[in-house]
Amino acid sequence: MTKFGELIDAEKPVLIDFYTDWNDVENTVLTLRDVAAALGDKAKVIKIDIQKNELLASALRVKGNPTFMIYKNGEMKWRQTGFQDANTLIGIMQDFV
Repeated sequence: MTKFGELIDAEKPVLIDFYTDWNDVENTVLTLRDVAAALGDKAKVIKIDIQKNELLASALRVKGNPTFMIYKNGEMKWRQTGFQDANTLIGIMQDFV
């Protein structure tokens, strides 16, 4: 949890994908690579395995897979459960860059 606090307490927006390996809908790895490539060093893009981080997922009330969140300066700015395509995520992230 402490590392998570450090991770989200950044001036750059942080896009987090909470996922599970057994149900990685539409393979978000490729989607997130496209988002990271488009945003470059203006933002961070991170995947967090729900099963390996159950306490964190529970604390954030992550119920669905995938669940995307955007944090900036330690504050959640956006949250959505369900698959999102790269262009949608890039557009949303650009609002926070």
